[in-house]
Amino acid sequence: MISRPVIRALMVSAALATSVLLAGCNGDTLSRSAKANKPIPEKLLSEMEAKNMDKGSPMLVRLFKQEAELEVWKQDRSGRFALLKTYPICRWSGDLGPKIREGDRQAPEGFYSITPAQMNPASAYYLSFNMGYPNAYDRAWGRTGSQLMVHGDCSSRGCYAMTDEQISEIYSLGRESFFGGQTAFQVQAYPFRMTPQNMARHRDNPNMAFWRMLKEGNDIFEVTRTEPKVDVCEKKYVFDAEPVPGGRPLSFSPTGKCPAYQLNPAVAEALQEKDRTDRSKLAELISRGAPVAKSRAGIDGGMHPVFATKLPDAQSIAVSDVNDYAISANAPAPGTIPSHVNPPKAPEGFVTASTASSDSDTTPESDTTAPKTNIFSTLARKVGIGRDEPQPAPVRAAPTPKPAPKAKAVAKNTTVTPTPESKPTAPRIIPLSRTAQAGTAAKPDAPAFPTPPAAIAPASQQTIAGAQPAPSASFNSRWSSFQ
Repeated sequence: MISRPVIRALMVSAALATSVLLAGCNGDTLSRSAKANKPIPEKLLSEMEAKNMDKGSPMLVRLFKQEAELEVWKQDRSGRFALLKTYPICRWSGDLGPKIREGDRQAPEGFYSITPAQMNPASAYYLSFNMGYPNAYDRAWGRTGSQLMVHGDCSSRGCYAMTDEQISEIYSLGRESFFGGQTAFQVQAYPFRMTPQNMARHRDNPNMAFWRMLKEGNDIFEVTRTEPKVDVCEKKYVFDAEPVPGGRPLSFSPTGKCPAYQLNPAVAEALQEKDRTDRSKLAELISRGAPVAKSRAGIDGGMHPVFATKLPDAQSIAVSDVNDYAISANAPAPGTIPSHVNPPKAPEGFVTASTASSDSDTTPESDTTAPKTNIFSTLARKVGIGRDEPQPAPVRAAPTPKPAPKAKAVAKNTTVTPTPESKPTAPRIIPLSRTAQAGTAAKPDAPAFPTPPAAIAPASQQTIAGAQPAPSASFNSRWSSFQ
């Protein structure tokens, strides 16, 4: 008799091989499925072994828009997740903030669940997987949109686009995790890395209440290194909810009242400590005048500098004004950049990449002790901008000793005079709509830790948060009898 693991592997293979062609970002041209069966590269397998991971162990994906980076985490043999590899994102579209409606070009933010039925080996964008937008949370807010993907081809209309070589690796990692028995892997999509520094930089953003809620799930993952269980009630995410002692079994309705629940006491204590530390750091940064992030009006999406620096018109590409990338901008481009790539262009008058060095100089959160040459300073010098340019006065030394004090005086004056880049020429702005996004900011701030309601409220249905309901012909429906 065939064992259950073998049956599961066969069913997963059938689901991956027969996935229907998806529209939107996924295109409309069939491609051969051989690329979906490419093995994981030997180098990556060696890295897994070095990190005490199995090829078929569960995986988890984290996406960060601002840094344009995708992380793949794998469960090691201790049962905890560890970072396997960070991939620079070739292109994402829209602005920081959640997707609200069809056609807004926003890439989703939130917690999503990827089943084998959402993997598409026949994508016109090489390979892809559907993020499952809208999930239970998105639907509770009436958000619309469909076929939002992580795919290849470095082209985005609301998706997270990688190079073909990158998506081939990511796809193979997901495939092997399914073969190993994982029924779905979680995707956590964030606007940026959820650090006090970034929360301070974006403190006036209308999406901050939504982002604080996402940070709760992020913090649980960082504290426990386990995949947070996600539910939705009262139109908000709830993470790792457990029944209160003597209470009823939990049942969640996305728009209904939350039942009484609690966090594991040990996890709650660790979260409280992390929250106290983060809030203290955030208050310190704000009190010391941490700079606010520049407006992205007129800029569509982003691209990691490792790709931007390889393009001929690098000076006109708008890259994020941060300097905490995991992947160096000077590294080789990880994959082929297609000739049709459409990088995010800076509007006329927009100063590209001019604040990275000033942020590290004026903001105490930087871990570095000395300034570093990076993509931002390089691009700034190409366009004639830079705070570290030599002052003209010391260069023009007078032939006689008496003019020397004047040169010093001029140098002192120039240091206190505001630099031209602090007041750039008014840019030609193409405003991005934030009307719908502002609706999320009107919500009360989510508490740092879930507080159980006073009474248990009945709920109409159990919700598997983050996962889009699988269609009747999906892998889950075909495989349910084996689970």
